[in-house]
Amino acid sequence: MSQTAALRLRQAIARTEDATRERPPIGRRPEEADDLLGTFATDGALGFDPFPFLRALHDAGSHAIVIGQVAGIMHGSTELTGDLDLLWDGTPDEARALRDALALCGCAELPDLARSQVGYRVTGASGDLCTPELRWGAMDVTPCLTSADITRDPAGFTIRYAALDDLIHMRRALGRPKDRRRADELARLRN
Repeated sequence: MSQTAALRLRQAIARTEDATRERPPIGRRPEEADDLLGTFATDGALGFDPFPFLRALHDAGSHAIVIGQVAGIMHGSTELTGDLDLLWDGTPDEARALRDALALCGCAELPDLARSQVGYRVTGASGDLCTPELRWGAMDVTPCLTSADITRDPAGFTIRYAALDDLIHMRRALGRPKDRRRADELARLRN
């Protein structure tokens, strides 16, 4: 199992830290990101470190997969982000694993996991927890859960993330300006 994707993410987090070191908070949360610049332009990028939560997901036995721009970064995208979005299957067992990981990482208010999309906030990261019930245009994202790629972080845990073709299709199905731009970038990486 390769460490390449995890190393790419570690490098991006270091770049995010460097790029935001002198940036003051602007009072804009990740859920208030615009459809062009994304969450990197929000306060979510300040202190963004998804690794403790990714480790907690592994330790809790979660099979949730990383989607969104973090998955893009893991495939080689150069655009930075300030949130960590996950796709999970919506089952009670996975909900238990997610609750355990969230609690372990300081989530003060556990989200309602009965919803198809719900925001979360833990120390170092925030984002959306999505199930296949969430509408992705005409795309059924259920197969993305089983076709996910896996990388091993140098710290000794695995990270599941959307496969490149799945991520491109997800981006195109959403169709926002940042998603179209990022889908095109990912398609160029594939070639």
